[in-house]
Amino acid sequence: MATGFDPSGRLPDFFTNTGTSSFTQFLSQAAPEMLPGRRPLPPGLSGDVAPHGTTIVAIATADGVVMAGDRRATMGNLIASRDIRKVHPADAYSLIGIAGTAGIGIELIRLFQVELEHYEKIEGAMLSLDGKANRLAAMVRGNLGAAMQGLAVVPLFAGFDLSPADPARAGRIFSFDVAGGLYEETGYEAIGSGSLFAKSALKKRYRAGVSTADAITLAVEALYDAADDDTATGGPDVTRKIYPVVMTATANGTQRLSDEEITTVAERVVQGRMENPGG
Repeated sequence: MATGFDPSGRLPDFFTNTGTSSFTQFLSQAAPEMLPGRRPLPPGLSGDVAPHGTTIVAIATADGVVMAGDRRATMGNLIASRDIRKVHPADAYSLIGIAGTAGIGIELIRLFQVELEHYEKIEGAMLSLDGKANRLAAMVRGNLGAAMQGLAVVPLFAGFDLSPADPARAGRIFSFDVAGGLYEETGYEAIGSGSLFAKSALKKRYRAGVSTADAITLAVEALYDAADDDTATGGPDVTRKIYPVVMTATANGTQRLSDEEITTVAERVVQGRMENPGG
């Protein structure tokens, strides 16, 4: 039973009083044990007992942003899942991807989606892109205790800014650290165990104002390069037909590439590497 419920069935005051626009803050009053960072953990490190998601990349384009994630989750030296989905829409104009402890990361994504929807219902308006990033940073900060015990989650957030200071840079990307530090990135960013290799690939190929179609190819190539050097990152699996999840956020909203679309791009990248393995 949630904290503070009356056995008679009467709802606690925080259900009937004027509500806060933050669902996370409401949950901290109504049922704090349901927040990812508020659950008691046994002493010691716990990171090896849960699957971990790995590499996510985001690229700013002329039309908005592209975000892509590989499909592998690992548990130590074992593959825990070959087809996990790590990139999701946060709301109508923004995307979120996670690296780190998979279960907590997926829960954080769902909580963040509810947080943004709750704000819109209470306030009757959408949060600014900066406001969304700040809300997410606070949620990451709330998981610091678990992160210190090995259950860290690091998100990557990107979206289309409906009121940009510079209309030519409406696509914006934000990264975070485990303590909730918030950083706006320029052009592209990657997180996860394969991020070093993914960013090295993007560093050579990225150009400001890249088209969405070209950015999708760049993202898949970056994940391919990450998988080539990082065992925790899964590359395109032609045998099982498992390919990266790729999403876009533009003035038309968020959209996930269909299976047919991403298959075409991934197989083109694989064919190119067969002809030129060095890239």
